[in-house]
Amino acid sequence: MEIKTHKHFKIYKPYGMLSQFASNSSKQQRKRFLGELGDFPTGIMPIGRLDEKSEGLLLLTTDGKLSNFINSSGIEKEYYALVDGAITQEKIEELQKGVEIGFDGKKYQTKPCKVFKLESEPDFPERSKKIRDARHGPVSWVSLIITEGKFRQVRKMTSAVGFPTLRLVRVRVGNIALNNMQNEEVRSIDIPSTL
Repeated sequence: MEIKTHKHFKIYKPYGMLSQFASNSSKQQRKRFLGELGDFPTGIMPIGRLDEKSEGLLLLTTDGKLSNFINSSGIEKEYYALVDGAITQEKIEELQKGVEIGFDGKKYQTKPCKVFKLESEPDFPERSKKIRDARHGPVSWVSLIITEGKFRQVRKMTSAVGFPTLRLVRVRVGNIALNNMQNEEVRSIDIPSTL
């Protein structure tokens, strides 16, 4: 019996691309899909999602069990969010404790998480769509480390405390990091069993 060797990749998903390989929706035919980034093996799937306006680390695998494990096991996911305004320690503490957001038409209390303000601006590739920057008023970069992943959760969390997200980049899933990857870059990786 042949043992199938699964393939895993990490990519820098760019702004404006969907976290899927195709769509049957006529509205989405003009969108950009992950298949543009390379010639991937049959059965490849994204592990989790990043919404169209978010960017950064997205893992791909041919192993459905691994995908399910990462999505459901409370593995840390770290995001860097550029927020509108000079965020205060008080608001960071509110985020840490968990805030109420809307999800599926109901109110949802996010789990406690790790949040801190970044001392300096991270060095990410320039984004295709310009972002309002500090010339138009104060902005802050914050790190949010969450163990859940509701739809648009980080954006909803920063908005809930009055600091809407202007740019959102996922930098880490478990112990796999984005590091110095460039926009649209694809790297073949081994995913350890201990994420």
